[in-house]
Amino acid sequence: MNLRDVLADFLTLDDFDVAGKTVLFRADLNSVVIDGKVQMKERIVENGETIRELAENGAKVVILAHQGRAGGKEFLTLEQHAHLLNEIVNLKYVDDIIGPAARRAIRELENGEVLLLDNVRLLAEETLDKTPAEHAQSIFVQRLAPLADLYINDAFSVAHRAHASVVGFPTLMEACLGRLMESELSALERAVNHIERPSVYVLGGVKPEEVFDIIEFALDSGKVDYILTTGGIGNLFMVANGMIPMKVDKNLLESVTRAKEIQERAGRKIKYPWDLAIEQNGKREEIPVDQVRSNMPIYDIGHETMEKYAEIIKNARTVVMKGPAGYYEKEGFGEGTRAIFEAIADSPAFTLLGGGHTSAAISEVGFDRSRMKHAHVSLAGGAFLRYLLGKPLPGIEVLRKKK
Repeated sequence: MNLRDVLADFLTLDDFDVAGKTVLFRADLNSVVIDGKVQMKERIVENGETIRELAENGAKVVILAHQGRAGGKEFLTLEQHAHLLNEIVNLKYVDDIIGPAARRAIRELENGEVLLLDNVRLLAEETLDKTPAEHAQSIFVQRLAPLADLYINDAFSVAHRAHASVVGFPTLMEACLGRLMESELSALERAVNHIERPSVYVLGGVKPEEVFDIIEFALDSGKVDYILTTGGIGNLFMVANGMIPMKVDKNLLESVTRAKEIQERAGRKIKYPWDLAIEQNGKREEIPVDQVRSNMPIYDIGHETMEKYAEIIKNARTVVMKGPAGYYEKEGFGEGTRAIFEAIADSPAFTLLGGGHTSAAISEVGFDRSRMKHAHVSLAGGAFLRYLLGKPLPGIEVLRKKK
């Protein structure tokens, strides 16, 4: 399959000569903040590489980005981000967005120079519930759009947000995908809409509603062959099948009932663990599923399950993974998650991994990401989930070629 065909509806950086052009570049610099200190994240590194490419090709790059949500603990200016990004590409920073200082700094840019404006969410207009056409008429967009020649979105993680910096500018200007956006979109299209069979979903985590939605969408597509459940999701399916006991409150009962309905529909496509890892006297102990008792602390899948899941993954052509296999942060209970990563590395299947915990788990269990030769690790959360569910993303739709 030619991945250029997958992106045939979009323009990319390859379609433009950016030399001497002023580019509005929507980046994703949003990062974890610990004790008031912004942490360097892969998103910053990946966006930094695209920005450096633009600068080296003679563009005047103006970066639009956000940090946190208004009123939240992680809602900060982008001064720290400027220092982090400066490790990758030389830039200027101005603590302004649409005022005289920002506009003057944009006009004074020379070819190859980069300017980071302040947190776009400092503007109330950014997050208002409006259509792309309405956002295009906002003061934010009307002030900056006339100063630029091209809009580039490289922030897939906010593509599900109909915010002014995401949908307003491309409504008025020529626009295209950035390199990270191009990579994310290619991988998602390949895993969701251009599937090679057998197709396997590996689903865990602690948000059953999200996972149930993914399973039902995958079943509706008729293109999924196996669904391997782990973590809390696997436990729900085992409870639904009467395999393990669990105290079920009202909220949990709804999840168990839904798991049972899905299982009846999917039949043998859905797999759940044969054995589990529990904590006994502070240590990992593995037991068969039929030996699990109520209130036992289940933290991981067991080795028999790892081996059987690995065999299915190694024979697959497409794998989608969301959520770790267990409580990988707890010492001794990252084995299941690591075993699945090992199987993915050994499989010829194209693999899409997504969800914040999945990405974090790769580093946490000490796995070398470079071993996953055929895998793409998505850096998005909500946008990744919406795409898996076949829902349109405003920030993607507005970038499609005008017909």
